[in-house]
Amino acid sequence: MSTFTTADGTDLFYKDWGTGQPVVFSHGWPLNADAWDGQARLVAQHGYRAVAHDRRGHGRSAQTWHGNDMDTYADDLAQLIEALDLRDAVLVGHSTGGGEVARYLGRHGTSRVAKVVLLGAVPPRMVRTEANPGGVPIEVFDGIRAGVAADRSQFYWDLSAPFYGFNREGAVESEGVRRAFWLWSLQAGLHQAYECVKQFSETDFTEDLKRVDVPTLIAHGDDDQIVPVDNAAKKSALLVPGATLKIYPGAPHGLVGAYEQEFNADLLAFLSA
Repeated sequence: MSTFTTADGTDLFYKDWGTGQPVVFSHGWPLNADAWDGQARLVAQHGYRAVAHDRRGHGRSAQTWHGNDMDTYADDLAQLIEALDLRDAVLVGHSTGGGEVARYLGRHGTSRVAKVVLLGAVPPRMVRTEANPGGVPIEVFDGIRAGVAADRSQFYWDLSAPFYGFNREGAVESEGVRRAFWLWSLQAGLHQAYECVKQFSETDFTEDLKRVDVPTLIAHGDDDQIVPVDNAAKKSALLVPGATLKIYPGAPHGLVGAYEQEFNADLLAFLSA
């Protein structure tokens, strides 16, 4: 396995496939880099270098008691990019990974970055507040924490259905996709997954998004039951200067089926533009 050690001594796992302009993938909660395998293989086959890491506390990376916060996630990403000396990189973040990418850009700038893709991403802010009345009630995230703490195996299995839209009438369910989601989720540490809920739900990425000064594709399904599009992509597109907004009609949160194929085509087109 390929690993690198952060400044605070944390060992993080990463994949490094292909050669060419780097495309760096940040995964959603509570998954790991494997969730990006289809896209990592795709871009590597088309002349790019695919890099994807397991966030600390997730997958094959160390499960530190400390550092389970968005600033540290972003700094870990920065250290990976610097350790591999990646330049002219395209950063691609899904869900919580989109928050990680946004916070990286806010804290570390775009000197090593050429383009950005935010897919089903949590910015600018998920939780409902007085300043964000269209957000998701805090009680929903309290319920996620309670489910993870009480019986995370059952909780992750149940979550896999709305994550991929398999609970919608007429949806063609893949048990294999659900089992993969469940397996990846269980590789995250209990404490680390629990702590991450606050980070993806309550972090305000507004100022981070305003600092983005490279071409940005913001993509989102309009039937996303996990990160509702109206409070996420549509708002983010107003904050990122010159961003391109792509809405996929009827698409869920997780990449699956025809939605995945359409996104793959859009990703390749954006990389080559």
